[in-house]
Amino acid sequence: MKHIVGLGEIKVSSNRNDILIAHSLGSCLGVTAYDPVICAGGMAHLMLPSSSIDKNKAREKPGMFVDSGLKALFDDIYSLGARKDRIILKVAGGSRIIDKNGFFEIGLKNYSVLSRILSAEKFYIAGKDIGGIKPRKMIIEINTGLVVVKCDGKLIEL
Repeated sequence: MKHIVGLGEIKVSSNRNDILIAHSLGSCLGVTAYDPVICAGGMAHLMLPSSSIDKNKAREKPGMFVDSGLKALFDDIYSLGARKDRIILKVAGGSRIIDKNGFFEIGLKNYSVLSRILSAEKFYIAGKDIGGIKPRKMIIEINTGLVVVKCDGKLIEL
């Protein structure tokens, strides 16, 4: 069954029939986490770099922010039985879709915060498709862990 991961949302599943999809990843980041041993995975559609701008909103909807959203994604996938040492991470998005002149650089800031957190937590990004000026669609199949990104009519397997 297909499940849409909307702006600021986080979804996880251990149902092998599930497919998680994030549409219109512009400056937002799509982050997938997958444990191949138990076939459990999740996706976060992260919008802004830091929850420090609105702690109340981060509590209500942690996926709005990279820092709180990553923590929530990991907490959710661990609750399914995933283990940190088996998690495979993949990332897409971080483009300058609205900010073509690079004034705000939200996509770059999102990826910078993500990279810093993952490095501190000793996580490795196994595949990524970041930057540019085009929106992306990201898909993860829970049965196989396959992550595909569609950008400008092309499919890219991460």
